[in-house]
Amino acid sequence: MTAPDDKSPAESRGFLARLRARVNRGASWVADLLPGRQIDDALLEELETRLLAADIGVETTNTVLEDLRRAVARSELADAAALQQALHKALLAILQPVERPLEIDRSRKPFVILVVGVNGSGKTTTIGKLTRRLQAEGHTVMLAAGDTFRAAAVEQLAAWAERAAVPMISQAAGADPAAVVFDALQSARARGIDVLIADTAGRLHTQSHLMDELAKVARVMKRLDAEAPHEVLLVLDAGLGQNALRQAEQFNRAIGVTGIVVTKLDGTAKGGIVIAIAQRFGLPVRFVGVGEQPEDFGIFNAAAYVDGLLRTTPGKVQ
Repeated sequence: MTAPDDKSPAESRGFLARLRARVNRGASWVADLLPGRQIDDALLEELETRLLAADIGVETTNTVLEDLRRAVARSELADAAALQQALHKALLAILQPVERPLEIDRSRKPFVILVVGVNGSGKTTTIGKLTRRLQAEGHTVMLAAGDTFRAAAVEQLAAWAERAAVPMISQAAGADPAAVVFDALQSARARGIDVLIADTAGRLHTQSHLMDELAKVARVMKRLDAEAPHEVLLVLDAGLGQNALRQAEQFNRAIGVTGIVVTKLDGTAKGGIVIAIAQRFGLPVRFVGVGEQPEDFGIFNAAAYVDGLLRTTPGKVQ
């Protein structure tokens, strides 16, 4: 577990540069394909293969390639450079609608954020970094330790709460998560807290009984606030590829996801899964994580993301 630092997590050009550099960290799957080549069937088939290998998925790849092939047939793309520009534009058109930062409604007090996802996705770290970001924006924050099953989950969240100097509500191991979150919501209201962030037990998206438990947490919240939770953040590990798409589908069906955090983009992930999720669900991508340090967590930026995927220079592709 990485500890937060004391720097403001406000968005900066530095984070966008890291995002461009760390998405698709290996040799670019497009930049090394196109230079000097003429557009023909062989090139388009190879591009299709690389899009699929980048975790963009069959559905989105087919949509993008069909548009590119139509443009080629209309003689709108003269060379490989024009093809890359068209691909950049197509991917950006998919991602820009989901580039919607999280906005805290100050009329909702507390504004309740329920954080969900499978074990290992980076939920606890995301909560810690989000806490520091919200503090830097002037919000008071409380944490709720709703993961009462995983060994050391409460202790890990408590460590983040201590570093950020925010209160945390917890109960004994094995307690009912809905009861923990209910108590936390009562406490946050009594103390005038701006934002309550509730952790939940990591679960496989195929475990229906655990998904039902998530729905129960949301139902119990509504006894105090009919509109809570105000945000359901799904944390997805980009390295899981198409399995992340299935997770998004199941969590959205179970509880109604309102925003996504994509983590571990600095690892082996190709990054295309974000495009697949945007195309399939249109869910807002609130934040992305491109490393272990607090400064590696920031607001999703579609243009920087596509630049990173295609290894294009910012501002060069219109």
